[in-house]
Amino acid sequence: MKVKMEVRMVSVLVLLVHLLGGCNAEEPEPSEVLVTSLSIRGEFIEDGSTSQLSVVVTPENATNQEVSWTVSNEDVATISDSGLLTAVTNGIVTVTATASDGSGVFATKSIKVSGVQGPQVLVESISINGQNIDDGKEQQLNAEVLPANATNKDIEWSVSDETVAEITAEGLLKPLKNGNVTVKVRATDASGVEGEKEISISGVVVVTDGTVVDNSNDLLLAIGNANPGDKIYVRGGSYAFGSTISMNRDGSEGNVISLIGYPNDSERPVFNFSSMAENSSNRGIQLSGDFWHVKGIDVYNAGDNGMFISGNNNLVEFCYFYENADSGLQIGNGAANNTVLNCDSYYNADSSIENADGFACKLDAGDGNKFIGCRAWQNLDDGWDGYLRGADNITTTYENCWAFLNGQLKDGSVGGGDGNGFKTGGSDDKSLKHHAIYKNCIAAGNVVDGFDHNSNRGDVTLYNCGAYDNGRNINFGSSNIANSLTIKNTISFAGGGDSYQATITDITNNGWQNGITTNTSDFVSVDIDLLKSPRKADGSLPDIDFVKIQSGSDLIDAGIDVGISFEGSAPDLGPFEFEN
Repeated sequence: MKVKMEVRMVSVLVLLVHLLGGCNAEEPEPSEVLVTSLSIRGEFIEDGSTSQLSVVVTPENATNQEVSWTVSNEDVATISDSGLLTAVTNGIVTVTATASDGSGVFATKSIKVSGVQGPQVLVESISINGQNIDDGKEQQLNAEVLPANATNKDIEWSVSDETVAEITAEGLLKPLKNGNVTVKVRATDASGVEGEKEISISGVVVVTDGTVVDNSNDLLLAIGNANPGDKIYVRGGSYAFGSTISMNRDGSEGNVISLIGYPNDSERPVFNFSSMAENSSNRGIQLSGDFWHVKGIDVYNAGDNGMFISGNNNLVEFCYFYENADSGLQIGNGAANNTVLNCDSYYNADSSIENADGFACKLDAGDGNKFIGCRAWQNLDDGWDGYLRGADNITTTYENCWAFLNGQLKDGSVGGGDGNGFKTGGSDDKSLKHHAIYKNCIAAGNVVDGFDHNSNRGDVTLYNCGAYDNGRNINFGSSNIANSLTIKNTISFAGGGDSYQATITDITNNGWQNGITTNTSDFVSVDIDLLKSPRKADGSLPDIDFVKIQSGSDLIDAGIDVGISFEGSAPDLGPFEFEN
């Protein structure tokens, strides 16, 4: 019995030793969980005191959730180890919290500090930056306030004579008449410091000979009641219209009706037809009257043509036509002897992406229409379209006109239109004659043709023109040929194969004849984008380097006299004379 108990006791002791040994054995420690992101919480300081910042740690079970705090500029605020931000001066400070576990994770937060009441730094001096005005235009003036750390740098503007000029709270000086005016600026702090500058104003055109309008209703009323010799001046800004503007009153020779952007306004008047639906009857302006002068007007987003001219002896000058659903400006219905001067037409396209030219003297247009100094670019169909239907044996003249990048849309993609620069003519039955005269014109970068025949049976003349990098530069095909084709002093390079077919041809002294080869080395620049350069203040074309002839080029004096003025012993080839 005693033996059994001893055995049992030994067994119990062995079991206890085993259990105790298991408890004392080393167990593997769990892996450390690192911080993956931090987010700082806290408010701006608005009373010049403190803000207690905190940080949200992700994941929640991160082993070490401590962070270290720093600020970008202790001159603005300081921060404690616990995240207490204390204001020093007014400003903005960036706070950074960095995880302390070696993960490299950090977060930042910009804190605005305000309300700090420190010693006030007063303004000591103010100087005005600006120039004399010699073109009657508005000028933005600027004031330099010193010292740079002045507590309050707010200023007030004024002028000595508000009959000469006005000035806005932002320092925009608006001339009213020619003369001198003293512009003054005053600090609004307790310093009372002032600055002043005398500005001489000239070039202001004071309107005393017409009606000035600044809203759509007054504009329509003035147009509807216009008589020969009347002048309607339109102030700059946007004018919304939902229906066609009809200009059906007639002026007379020597007593035209004028619709003109107000002189010296820094903003052009924009006739905005965005509310119009796209429809063939929804033209922007219908000019059916005779002897009008329209100048300095923008026509935007009409449901069809921007402007349609069916009257005679009109002058449309320095106008822009853009993003309309058909040709920017079209001449038709027998309209004759109209002049389009220094106008631009661009980004015109219909929703079907198949139609809309820049300018169009086409279909049933009359005789004697002219385009001078005009530009057409990135119109869906053609820059200029002369296709006839209902008219025959008419002549249209183009002088110093530029057609480029047509066939492209506003975003630069290629649309579904014809993509020609100048479409000289064409007709349904291939028999109609649209005589066309081109002088000093440029066709560049158009998707298909620069100068396009398109079955025109008339007489076409190109004098001192330039064609560059079009699908085909000059394309007068061998079917339905023109009656005559005259090309002189013209250059064509870097485009597709040219064709010069006509019943009668007179093609001499051009950049591909008489042993001359035209290439990019002949020119200062062939950058097509230069053709988009801003016009001069009077609306005339910009002076640019595109196809301007380089010194030493064999294009100099290589032309023949065609009645266009030139320097040297003979005309140069291309649209521009060499400039010494």
